[in-house]
Amino acid sequence: MSLPAKHLRAKFSRMDQASPVDWALIGTSVIPFAKALPDRLLEHLRLLDGDYSGFPITRLEHCLQTATRATQDGRDEEYIICALFHDMGDLLGTYNHADVAASVLEPFVSERNFWMVKHHGIFQGYYFFQYLGLDRNMRDQFRNHKWYKYTLEFCDKYDQTSFDPDFENMQLSEFEPMVRKFFSKPKRSIYLK
Repeated sequence: MSLPAKHLRAKFSRMDQASPVDWALIGTSVIPFAKALPDRLLEHLRLLDGDYSGFPITRLEHCLQTATRATQDGRDEEYIICALFHDMGDLLGTYNHADVAASVLEPFVSERNFWMVKHHGIFQGYYFFQYLGLDRNMRDQFRNHKWYKYTLEFCDKYDQTSFDPDFENMQLSEFEPMVRKFFSKPKRSIYLK
Protein backbone atom coordinates (compact mmCIF):
# COMPACT_ATOMS: atom_id res chain seq x y z
CA MET A 1 0.00 0.00 0.00
CA SER A 2 1.43 3.40 -0.97
CA LEU A 3 1.20 6.54 1.07
CA PRO A 4 -0.83 9.49 -0.20
CA ALA A 5 1.25 11.82 -2.38
CA LYS A 6 1.40 14.47 0.35
CA HIS A 7 3.39 12.03 2.51
CA LEU A 8 5.84 11.01 -0.19
CA ARG A 9 8.94 13.13 -0.48
CA ALA A 10 11.80 13.26 -2.93
CA LYS A 11 15.12 12.13 -1.55
CA PHE A 12 17.68 14.86 -2.21
CA SER A 13 19.10 17.86 -0.42
CA ARG A 14 20.22 19.76 -3.53
CA MET A 15 18.43 20.07 -6.85
CA ASP A 16 21.45 18.80 -8.76
CA GLN A 17 21.15 15.54 -6.81
CA ALA A 18 17.53 14.89 -7.84
CA SER A 19 16.73 11.89 -10.00
CA PRO A 20 14.03 11.50 -12.67
CA VAL A 21 12.04 9.54 -10.07
CA ASP A 22 12.29 12.49 -7.66
CA TRP A 23 11.06 14.90 -10.32
CA ALA A 24 8.22 12.58 -11.29
CA LEU A 25 7.11 12.56 -7.65
CA ILE A 26 7.39 16.35 -7.41
CA GLY A 27 5.47 16.79 -10.66
CA THR A 28 2.66 14.57 -9.41
CA SER A 29 2.55 16.33 -6.04
CA VAL A 30 2.39 19.81 -7.59
CA ILE A 31 -0.83 19.06 -9.47
CA PRO A 32 -3.18 19.16 -6.44
CA PHE A 33 -1.37 22.25 -5.13
CA ALA A 34 -1.80 24.02 -8.47
CA LYS A 35 -5.47 23.04 -8.64
CA ALA A 36 -6.00 24.69 -5.23
CA LEU A 37 -4.77 28.08 -6.50
CA PRO A 38 -8.32 29.47 -6.83
CA ASP A 39 -8.97 28.61 -3.17
CA ARG A 40 -5.81 30.43 -2.08
CA LEU A 41 -6.62 33.46 -4.22
CA LEU A 42 -10.18 33.69 -2.89
CA GLU A 43 -8.88 33.38 0.66
CA HIS A 44 -6.37 36.14 -0.01
CA LEU A 45 -9.18 38.41 -1.21
CA ARG A 46 -11.15 37.60 1.94
CA LEU A 47 -8.19 38.89 3.97
CA LEU A 48 -8.95 42.33 2.52
CA ASP A 49 -12.30 42.34 4.32
CA GLY A 50 -12.29 44.56 7.39
CA ASP A 51 -9.32 46.61 6.15
CA TYR A 52 -10.55 50.14 5.56
CA SER A 53 -7.13 51.86 5.67
CA GLY A 54 -9.05 55.12 6.01
CA PHE A 55 -11.29 54.56 2.99
CA PRO A 56 -15.11 54.63 3.24
CA ILE A 57 -15.28 50.90 2.35
CA THR A 58 -13.03 47.88 2.87
CA ARG A 59 -10.40 46.88 0.36
CA LEU A 60 -12.45 43.76 -0.43
CA GLU A 61 -15.55 45.86 -1.10
CA HIS A 62 -13.47 48.05 -3.40
CA CYS A 63 -12.34 45.01 -5.41
CA LEU A 64 -15.91 43.70 -5.53
CA GLN A 65 -17.27 47.09 -6.63
CA THR A 66 -14.65 47.35 -9.37
CA ALA A 67 -15.46 43.85 -10.65
CA THR A 68 -19.22 44.44 -10.35
CA ARG A 69 -19.01 47.62 -12.42
CA ALA A 70 -16.97 45.78 -15.07
CA THR A 71 -19.56 42.98 -15.07
CA GLN A 72 -22.44 45.42 -15.41
CA ASP A 73 -20.64 47.02 -18.34
CA GLY A 74 -20.45 43.66 -20.14
CA ARG A 75 -16.68 43.29 -19.93
CA ASP A 76 -15.26 39.87 -20.67
CA GLU A 77 -14.29 37.33 -18.02
CA GLU A 78 -10.58 38.13 -18.13
CA TYR A 79 -11.22 41.84 -17.61
CA ILE A 80 -13.58 41.10 -14.71
CA ILE A 81 -10.97 38.87 -13.08
CA CYS A 82 -8.42 41.68 -13.43
CA ALA A 83 -10.89 44.10 -11.88
CA LEU A 84 -11.55 41.70 -9.00
CA PHE A 85 -7.88 41.04 -8.25
CA HIS A 86 -6.31 44.39 -9.24
CA ASP A 87 -5.68 45.39 -5.60
CA MET A 88 -5.00 41.96 -4.14
CA GLY A 89 -1.38 43.00 -3.63
CA ASP A 90 -2.29 45.58 -0.98
CA LEU A 91 -1.57 43.15 1.87
CA LEU A 92 1.90 42.08 0.84
CA GLY A 93 3.00 44.88 -1.47
CA THR A 94 2.17 48.02 0.45
CA TYR A 95 4.56 50.01 -1.74
CA ASN A 96 4.04 48.09 -5.00
CA HIS A 97 0.60 46.50 -4.82
CA ALA A 98 0.00 46.71 -8.56
CA ASP A 99 3.19 44.75 -9.28
CA VAL A 100 2.14 42.00 -6.86
CA ALA A 101 -1.33 41.66 -8.41
CA ALA A 102 0.08 41.74 -11.95
CA SER A 103 2.61 39.02 -11.14
CA VAL A 104 -0.10 36.71 -9.83
CA LEU A 105 -2.32 37.37 -12.86
CA GLU A 106 0.42 37.28 -15.52
CA PRO A 107 0.26 33.54 -16.41
CA PHE A 108 -3.50 33.77 -16.94
CA VAL A 109 -4.16 37.07 -18.72
CA SER A 110 -3.32 38.78 -21.98
CA GLU A 111 -0.34 41.11 -22.17
CA ARG A 112 -2.74 44.05 -22.40
CA ASN A 113 -4.55 43.18 -19.17
CA PHE A 114 -1.27 42.36 -17.44
CA TRP A 115 0.04 45.82 -18.40
CA MET A 116 -3.17 47.46 -17.22
CA VAL A 117 -3.03 45.84 -13.79
CA LYS A 118 0.72 46.43 -13.45
CA HIS A 119 0.40 50.14 -14.20
CA HIS A 120 -3.00 50.95 -12.69
CA GLY A 121 -1.38 52.30 -9.49
CA ILE A 122 0.40 55.03 -11.43
CA PHE A 123 -2.72 55.82 -13.47
CA GLN A 124 -4.91 55.84 -10.35
CA GLY A 125 -2.51 58.39 -8.87
CA TYR A 126 -4.04 61.01 -11.15
CA TYR A 127 -6.93 61.25 -8.67
CA PHE A 128 -4.89 61.72 -5.49
CA PHE A 129 -1.10 62.01 -5.96
CA GLN A 130 -1.28 65.82 -5.65
CA TYR A 131 -2.46 65.38 -2.04
CA LEU A 132 0.68 63.35 -1.25
CA GLY A 133 3.08 65.83 -2.82
CA LEU A 134 3.48 63.63 -5.90
CA ASP A 135 2.96 64.35 -9.58
CA ARG A 136 -0.61 63.46 -10.45
CA ASN A 137 0.40 63.31 -14.11
CA MET A 138 2.98 60.58 -13.53
CA ARG A 139 0.94 58.41 -15.88
CA ASP A 140 1.84 60.72 -18.77
CA GLN A 141 5.20 58.99 -19.07
CA PHE A 142 3.19 56.25 -20.79
CA ARG A 143 1.12 58.56 -23.01
CA ASN A 144 2.49 56.97 -26.20
CA HIS A 145 2.11 53.40 -25.00
CA LYS A 146 -0.41 51.31 -26.93
CA TRP A 147 -2.36 50.47 -23.75
CA TYR A 148 -2.34 53.94 -22.21
CA LYS A 149 -5.98 54.72 -23.08
CA TYR A 150 -7.07 51.22 -22.11
CA THR A 151 -5.56 51.61 -18.63
CA LEU A 152 -6.82 55.18 -18.35
CA GLU A 153 -10.34 53.89 -19.00
CA PHE A 154 -10.01 51.14 -16.38
CA CYS A 155 -9.05 53.64 -13.71
CA ASP A 156 -11.59 56.26 -14.75
CA LYS A 157 -14.63 54.00 -15.20
CA TYR A 158 -14.02 51.25 -12.66
CA ASP A 159 -11.20 51.74 -10.17
CA GLN A 160 -11.53 55.34 -8.97
CA THR A 161 -15.34 55.19 -8.90
CA SER A 162 -15.46 52.11 -6.66
CA PHE A 163 -15.31 53.56 -3.15
CA ASP A 164 -19.06 54.11 -2.77
CA PRO A 165 -20.51 52.86 0.54
CA ASP A 166 -24.01 52.94 -1.00
CA PHE A 167 -23.15 50.87 -4.09
CA GLU A 168 -24.68 47.38 -4.14
CA ASN A 169 -21.87 45.21 -5.40
CA MET A 170 -21.93 41.53 -6.19
CA GLN A 171 -20.70 39.19 -3.48
CA LEU A 172 -17.43 37.29 -3.70
CA SER A 173 -19.39 34.03 -3.85
CA GLU A 174 -20.96 35.20 -7.13
CA PHE A 175 -17.50 35.48 -8.68
CA GLU A 176 -16.22 32.15 -7.31
CA PRO A 177 -17.26 29.94 -10.28
CA MET A 178 -15.56 32.37 -12.66
CA VAL A 179 -12.42 32.48 -10.48
CA ARG A 180 -12.25 28.69 -10.26
CA LYS A 181 -12.64 28.25 -14.02
CA PHE A 182 -10.31 31.10 -14.95
CA PHE A 183 -7.39 30.05 -12.75
CA SER A 184 -7.63 26.38 -13.72
CA LYS A 185 -5.38 26.73 -16.76
CA PRO A 186 -2.58 29.25 -17.28
CA LYS A 187 -2.02 30.68 -20.76
CA ARG A 188 1.72 31.06 -20.34
CA SER A 189 4.36 30.11 -17.83
CA ILE A 190 7.97 28.99 -17.91
CA TYR A 191 6.69 25.75 -16.36
CA LEU A 192 4.47 24.88 -19.33
CA LYS A 193 5.64 23.10 -22.45
